[in-house]
Amino acid sequence: MTHNATLSFLALIGLGAFHGINPGMGWLFAVALGMQEKRRAAVYQALLPLAFGHALAVAAAVAMAAAIGAVIPLSALRWVLAVLLVLLGVSRLVRHRHPRWAGMKVGMGGLTVWSFVMATAHGAGLMVAPLFLGMTMAAGPHAHHMMGSGSTWMAVLTTLAHAAGYLLVTAVIAAIVFEKLGVALLRRAWFNLDRIWAAALAATGALTLAL
Repeated sequence: MTHNATLSFLALIGLGAFHGINPGMGWLFAVALGMQEKRRAAVYQALLPLAFGHALAVAAAVAMAAAIGAVIPLSALRWVLAVLLVLLGVSRLVRHRHPRWAGMKVGMGGLTVWSFVMATAHGAGLMVAPLFLGMTMAAGPHAHHMMGSGSTWMAVLTTLAHAAGYLLVTAVIAAIVFEKLGVALLRRAWFNLDRIWAAALAATGALTLAL
């Protein structure tokens, strides 16, 4: 693996960790489930479906970028991603709405869907797409063929690296909150990460143009 590829995968893991910190990405739900059922196993059982749903959202965004990149130049796709990210970031600064879930009585399949919807609504997958694009563009003169087997493997590795960072941080935070910090933190758990998340979306859009 080249130095640039290593840095890209570390960035993907770091971005996954950043997503895992956000309570809206899953750990808050996992802790709430554990407290509702009064058992730690409920917390840990929620982690894999949360990670799988998050990974699906990332994979969907990466697949969409690859599909669009197969029909338009990557330089144009870079601008499309940048504009979308900046617009989403600005919209989240203006509006502070969160997707609602019907209730806490949800199975593992429903939890996967919930995680997918939340990650998609927050633009988590969209934030990963520029890194995938940058790795594809760095692959060489044939990078514009984004639907080839090499691109498919890169998309899989992108998703797995990001999901690993997300799962690790989500698991650690959920365990600490459930085992040590408890309900007191849940009452103020958002500590207004919305503005940080919105700024990160806009910043990712701006950095996309530097690829």
